[in-house]
Amino acid sequence: MRYFIKLAYNGTPYHGWQIQPNAASVQETLNKAFSVLLSSEINLMGAGRTDTGVHAREMYAHFDFEAAFDIPKLIHKLNSYLPKDIVIYQIFPVDSEAHCRFDATKRTYEYHINVFKDAFSQEQSWYFHQELDVDLMNKAAKLLLNHTDFQCFSKVKTDVNTFDCTIFEAYWTRGGAEQSEAKQEGNKLIFTISANRFLRNMVRSIVGTLINIGLHKITLADFNTIIESKSREKAGFSVPAHGLYLTKIEYPYLDN
Repeated sequence: MRYFIKLAYNGTPYHGWQIQPNAASVQETLNKAFSVLLSSEINLMGAGRTDTGVHAREMYAHFDFEAAFDIPKLIHKLNSYLPKDIVIYQIFPVDSEAHCRFDATKRTYEYHINVFKDAFSQEQSWYFHQELDVDLMNKAAKLLLNHTDFQCFSKVKTDVNTFDCTIFEAYWTRGGAEQSEAKQEGNKLIFTISANRFLRNMVRSIVGTLINIGLHKITLADFNTIIESKSREKAGFSVPAHGLYLTKIEYPYLDN
């Protein structure tokens, strides 16, 4: 029997989702918890591979297990056993051929920027104090939808077969302050982007390049030229990981 898991995590203390030697990962932490509580070796498959320090408000994984178990009781035990920065929301049976990674049709990320220094969100958003032209950044973000090859925003050394991605939406919004001592209207900028798939480091390098647009360092025409060049060297810097969130994953057979 195959089961899907819906979960979330704060990525601050982890070196990403994927298991790696001599470093704490979300996948390894979950594998150990499930293996202990189900008294069997469990190896989870994740829907994606978030990088070091990246957060997930919605993540899916799957595992196979033949013996019967009480799902609500297991969820309760897992949330008691796991560290405070990982939470299990749901566990549910799916078709034996369902695959949390390959069946996903749409993924959504957000990048959070604080334009006013906030002592309470240093690990959850990136503080950037320079004034940005958000309207121009939104015009540039719309240009992303005209392209499919995003090699210029990918890490140079990667094992993908194609750099093609279909971007469904990309835009910036302003948010208000949440802390009582930071009551400045629009103190947060949030970049939202959805696509069928993402390349390694893609969102963070897109955000860095859009910030160069917002600082008037490059033009909209330059932005198009960068994408068409397929050169990572021509694109902007990669923003810090701690402002990035995986927020939604969609499947054709799940009611998202």
